[in-house]
Amino acid sequence: MIPPAISYVTFNRLGLTVRNLAAIFESTDDFEMHIVDNGSIDGTWEYIQSLKDKRIKSKTNVGVNAGQVYGINLNLMRRKPEQYFITIDNDVYIETKDWISKFMRVFNEFPEVGLLGVAKGEPYPVFYPPVILKLRNGVSYLELMHSVPELEGDFVPGCCQCLRPDLIEQLGYWSEENYAGEAEISLRVNNYSSYQAGFVPEISIKMPQSLDCSQCQNNSRCTLNKPSETCFSIYKKRYLNDVFKNKFKWKFEETINDMRSGKRPVYCASSLDAASVEEHAFILEWALDNFKFYIDNTK
Repeated sequence: MIPPAISYVTFNRLGLTVRNLAAIFESTDDFEMHIVDNGSIDGTWEYIQSLKDKRIKSKTNVGVNAGQVYGINLNLMRRKPEQYFITIDNDVYIETKDWISKFMRVFNEFPEVGLLGVAKGEPYPVFYPPVILKLRNGVSYLELMHSVPELEGDFVPGCCQCLRPDLIEQLGYWSEENYAGEAEISLRVNNYSSYQAGFVPEISIKMPQSLDCSQCQNNSRCTLNKPSETCFSIYKKRYLNDVFKNKFKWKFEETINDMRSGKRPVYCASSLDAASVEEHAFILEWALDNFKFYIDNTK
């Protein structure tokens, strides 16, 4: 079987990227990685360019931050049709060395499962929305019961997710129209596709949000004016996801209403894929508005 494609999208926080990418490269499983840098200004792109690992298949600097969904969809377009697709946030440190094998074991035993993820790691508390334990031939996972927007946190977190190729054919792309990310992808899978979503508790991750400069593997090469400016202070100043959600949550709400009424299909097109836009419903103005918000506010 062809190794899965990994999408890794960066935006500053170089200290975490160096540490967490190293952990991924220590995996005992094979993969093909595609890296997108969303216009970092802390030396991230220079570091990515220096990486020589043969499992890295593409490196792209988009120059500006159009939001994480844009980067994920850019990498998704590079996936081969038969590849599983994994997306990993750059604040995720994967402790389990055979984590990809653990994902695949569940997919192989449960053909009805299309999306698998893990609970957020330390410093976040381990949290699962309503789930059901599924066990078959010694293999288990936690199945997401429903995924209702009205129930806070009722989705598989987007920090580390793996999708089955056949599911991607049904889903298309992450929604650029509402930019709701993890919440919308879980909702589409569990409620409007022919697949189920769930968690693999055997995969252990940590999610440190900062790192002391003295512990950073890139410290000797860092050119920032520490301690007044670090890669984390640069990121924090430009992190506006919560602001975006509060301002544009109405788009997600309208999307949900349209899906419930049958006006909107499960497939989401992408502005990066002209054919998908021609063949499926797509509100370009919403997507461009989302891109513009990040580009204008995270420089």
